[in-house]
Amino acid sequence: MKANSKTSKLTIACVMAAFFIQGFCDIVGISSDYAKSAFGWSDTMAGFIPSMLFVWFLFFSVPVGIKMSKWGKKNTVLIGMAVTILGSLIPLLRHSWACLVGYALLGIGNAILQVSQNALVSHVIKDGKLLTSSLTGGQVVKAISSFCGPFIMLFAVNTLGGGDPQNWHLAFPCLGAITLLSGLWLYFSPVEKEPEQQTDVTVGATFSLLKNPKILALFFGIFFVVGIDVGTNFISSKILIQRHGWSLAEAGIAPQVYFICRTVGAFIGVFIMTRIKDITYYRINILTCICAILALALIPMSATLTLAFIGAIGFLCSCIFPTIFAMAVKEEPQRANLISGLMITAVAGGGAVPPLIGWANDSFQTITAGILALLVCAIYLTYCAFFVKHKPE
Repeated sequence: MKANSKTSKLTIACVMAAFFIQGFCDIVGISSDYAKSAFGWSDTMAGFIPSMLFVWFLFFSVPVGIKMSKWGKKNTVLIGMAVTILGSLIPLLRHSWACLVGYALLGIGNAILQVSQNALVSHVIKDGKLLTSSLTGGQVVKAISSFCGPFIMLFAVNTLGGGDPQNWHLAFPCLGAITLLSGLWLYFSPVEKEPEQQTDVTVGATFSLLKNPKILALFFGIFFVVGIDVGTNFISSKILIQRHGWSLAEAGIAPQVYFICRTVGAFIGVFIMTRIKDITYYRINILTCICAILALALIPMSATLTLAFIGAIGFLCSCIFPTIFAMAVKEEPQRANLISGLMITAVAGGGAVPPLIGWANDSFQTITAGILALLVCAIYLTYCAFFVKHKPE
């Protein structure tokens, strides 16, 4: 199906719009601050909120990838949206347990979407050149959603909730309404159903790829780069609150700066990596990122410089995920599909690092300890950059 008719263009547009739903998980950064205040949680407890979202990638990515051959790509995307809508309604019960269940369902829905969305794009768009640009565009749509997260939270608190921070949970039905509209658009859009495929691939066979030491090392590379991504999003507003005395509403700009810089870094990286080797760019970025984390942790600075270093981490890490992903696929290209599903499973790292940051903050009573937790991730990524053999094209 090529984009040469009104129907196909509308179909492609609705499929691309669905990437916006993927960005909802990134609202975890700013919403964790409101949840902490509303329920009186410690930093450690608040750190488990991202875990409730991202841990499900560990359990759902590979099984959903296998089942998708039977369910169909469009139906799998719709299932992910349905779970997301359910997750957006649970927090309206206004209990701490309902909040955690809601986050868990958002994470499950997002895991299903992450696995099926790119596959659906590749099914709808047959032209190779258009497919590459469309997948890149999908990540841009996701980044825009991440950027809008704090605005949605402020709208829920100030407009729907009358300015009361205790009404932060009203952001969830906003996410559900957007998801419902996107799901209805996709449901009524004509997408050719692919024939049902029978496969003898099992979950065990997929995870057996980790017996390859290089695949195992790169698996944890994905784990830790997503950990830096979610961890920086999680801690960024807290740095401004604790070090500079900003309010929750004011500190919401920190995740926005991070996501803007991450998006800009991805765009610039595409052009730079056409001129230098991707592994070279990776090495430069991770070493510079370590310097940025150390400066943010140890050097007293103004709020403006703090925001600049938060943005720098987003910019410098923006191209590391696809580089590690490509390294893994090039290791055994004949098993690219299985490796891809396995690498998406490692996105669960986004749920492991924030609790570590929260524990460090509570244990040492300083935000510096939480920032240094990001350094652990960066050190491992440095190992992947310099000591994991990179197979050229």
